[in-house]
Order: sequence, then C-alpha cells, then structure tokens
Amino acid sequence: MNISNYLSAAIFNYVLRNITFTAPTTIYLALYKSDPTQADTGTEVTGGAYVRVPITFTAPALESGNQTVKNAADIEFPVATADWGLVTHVGLRSALTGGNLLWSTAVDNPRTIQTGDKPKFLAGGTSVKFTN
Repeated sequence: MNISNYLSAAIFNYVLRNITFTAPTTIYLALYKSDPTQADTGTEVTGGAYVRVPITFTAPALESGNQTVKNAADIEFPVATADWGLVTHVGLRSALTGGNLLWSTAVDNPRTIQTGDKPKFLAGGTSVKFTN
C-alpha cells in the first residue's frame, strides 16, 4: 500500500519532531473507483447502501524482511442496492465518513459491483508493509 501525504507527515512529525499524533481508534476500509493518490484525490464509491467498513489488523510480523500487518478477519461490505461501478482501489481511512486517507492501493482484480453484489475481502488478503 502507498502511504498518504497526511500520514507520512504525521509520522515524521511524531517520531522525529516530537509533535503529538493521535491515532484513530478505528480504521475503515474504503472502496474507490479511481486512484486515491497520496494526496487523497480519488473517487470513493457512493450511494447504493455503500459504507466504509471497520478493519482490524494482526500484530506486525516480518515477511520477506519487511514488517507487515494483515487484516485479521474477513471484511464484508453491505449488499449493493444500486450499481457501485468499477472498484479499482482500496484505501484505509481514519473515520466512517470524512477523516483522512492513511494508505491506499490498487486492487489485484478490479470488479464492477452491481445491484445485489456483496463485496468481501478474505482475512489476510489486505496487507500493509514497510519495505526496505
């Protein structure tokens, strides 16, 4: 996943400048129809019963030399009551609505979500890592 401008500045300020950062109490997975970019400029899905879904992560573990966390449980979105369009990216956000983008990435297999579909991400399928 790509770290957002917001979060990278917050980490630098917290770790290197001792400027307080309050971590969000809940992280939400959001679906996008375009790349959110590090500047949080993408188009998030809206309407048709879409809502961001809480996501929890495993403890960090080394994988191929990189600290990595993965979603600890399946993530299920509500049943779409209207077409959501082609979902190309996901983002981790700090709030149910509004808030800040933390990380984002393209999905491996973009999908068109239509009325009656219920998007699901399996446990361990969404990961965040720091690469060397």
